Amino acid sequence: MPRWAKLASWALVIGTALFCGRHAWAHHAFASTYSLETVTIEGRVIEFLFRNPHSVVLVETPGEKRQTITWAAEWGTAGQLSRQGIEKDTLKPGDHVIITGNPSRNSADHRLRMGAITRPSDGWKWKSDF
Repeated sequence: MPRWAKLASWALVIGTALFCGRHAWAHHAFASTYSLETVTIEGRVIEFLFRNPHSVVLVETPGEKRQTITWAAEWGTAGQLSRQGIEKDTLKPGDHVIITGNPSRNSADHRLRMGAITRPSDGWKWKSDF
């Protein structure tokens, strides 16, 4: 193989790695979406969306003015969670949970990045390793 072909091949490999790596980093730049502060919410599970690219737990909490607020707690991928023993039926609608995490930078979104979750009824717990 000519020298220029080897150099072109390596340039293509390196360029692809840099391009793909940049997109992966941008997708997982949680600091641009979520605050570094930590909040705790408590309420009942409405739905557990066990899916990719991120699983989501929808939780209904009481608001300050007797209204209901629905929070979306972003979790890991279905594969990541499965490896940690969490499956699609781990959380069910009506389960009372306490979730701690990083809230969205826009407080009106009522979203957070899951840091820990507890189901007091049976003591089940999960905590992030980040």
